[in-house]
Order: sequence, then C-alpha cells, then structure tokens
Amino acid sequence: MNQQQFSQADYGLIGYPLGHSFSKAFFTELFKADGTNRSYENFEMRKLDAASLYSLVLFAPKLKGFNVTAPYKRSIQEFLDYIEPAAAELGAVNTVKINRDATGRVTSLEGYNTDVKGFAESAAPFIADMPADCGALVLGTGGASLAVKYALESMGHAVLRVSREQKGEGIIAYEDINSELLQKYPFIVNATPAGTFPAEDTCAPFPFELLGHNNRVYDLVYNPAVTLFMKRAIAQGAPAKSGEEMLHIQALESLKIWSND
Repeated sequence: MNQQQFSQADYGLIGYPLGHSFSKAFFTELFKADGTNRSYENFEMRKLDAASLYSLVLFAPKLKGFNVTAPYKRSIQEFLDYIEPAAAELGAVNTVKINRDATGRVTSLEGYNTDVKGFAESAAPFIADMPADCGALVLGTGGASLAVKYALESMGHAVLRVSREQKGEGIIAYEDINSELLQKYPFIVNATPAGTFPAEDTCAPFPFELLGHNNRVYDLVYNPAVTLFMKRAIAQGAPAKSGEEMLHIQALESLKIWSND
C-alpha cells in the first residue's frame, strides 16, 4: 500500500496474513453503492505492538476504526482504553473504535466483538427447525470458538468444544465423537481456520461418516464459499452453511460502532 492510500483510509483491518480476507472487497463495494467514497484498507502487520499501532493511527489520520482478525483478537486488548463487557468476557476483540479530539489526536481506543451477533443472527434461521435446546459441537478453541460458544449459550444451546491438542472442562478430542454424542449435539460449527484459501484441501479431522439429515453444519470459513468441510458434510446428507453471511452481519455492526449509529 502506498502512503497516499494509507493516509486516506477511513476504516481498515489489521492481522496477518490478510490475503484470504474479503473485508476490503465487501466495504469497498458497500461504500461505492452508498456514494460516500469512504475507504477501507488492509493493514497487514507481522507483529502487533505499541509502535505498529502508533504508526497506524499517526499515518492514517482519517482512520475512525479498524477490524481485528487472527492472530491479534486477544493481544489487541492490552492497547485498549475500554473493552465492552461481552468482548472482555470472551477475551477477544474484533472491532476497534478510534476516538479523536478536534485536532485529530487520538484520545482513546475502544474494543468490541461483533462476531457474536454476526454468528447468532446468521445461525438462528439455519437451525430453526432443530430442537430449541439442541446441543452444539464447536470445533476449535481459539477466539472464534469462544464467540460462537458465547452466542450459542445465549441462544439456549449446550456447547462442547472439540480440540486436536487439549482436553478439559467443556473440551473433548475428535476421537471422543460418536453417534450417541451427535444425537445430543447435532449442530456442528467449524471455528478453526482449516480449509481457508489457499489451503482449501485441508479439513478438521471430524468423523463425517457419522453425520446425517438430522445434523446441521456451519463453517465459519467463507473463502472458499464451499469448503471441503461443507462438501463432506453435504455428501452425508447434512445441510451446511458458510460464514459469509456472518461476515457481512458483523461487518455492518462494526460500521455502526465506528459511525456512532
């Protein structure tokens, strides 16, 4: 990115790497359609520290806020002046609002999590025909899995997380999954990055042969639109949905925060 683009950005995204992200394309099209000519840029950071953040807000004086993606949803918190309660409880921030005074000087940074609402609003109609209290298996133990767990529990669903490497309270291993467990936890959410472009041929080690029509599968990955995880679930008769709609909802929620709507 040249310095002129950097200096004119209204909003943006920090993380590393960012080659898979659709956020810039989504917001660019949105701002083109609404005629505001606002700018959304990717700020790829190999390291998140005070110096990199200071450079961002200094050289992008129009910047009103930015989204945060892996691997910085947790570490960004140490640089924030305020974190909303839900994001603090989750330990994950995906949206930062920049407050400035009349001279443009940054007065505070506020952290929020819009993933929870994005997932809840996208998942609810997808599982509307399932029992209201059905359980869910959430694959992964990172920041995305915490947001999904928070949303599902708020919706009244029991949650078990699944991990390759750790077991403990509320966390099981993939080899623990069996038919009986899937009857109790028929909704499966992939909250791992497995299958994300350019590694489309990767997939969480889920026992797909146990899936059927009574299951629903939601993959937070949105690039590609149909992941290997989804294909394997669909082949077993389980309806599957990608995270693209969730991305759109959480993005619009971020814009509301930045715009004080």
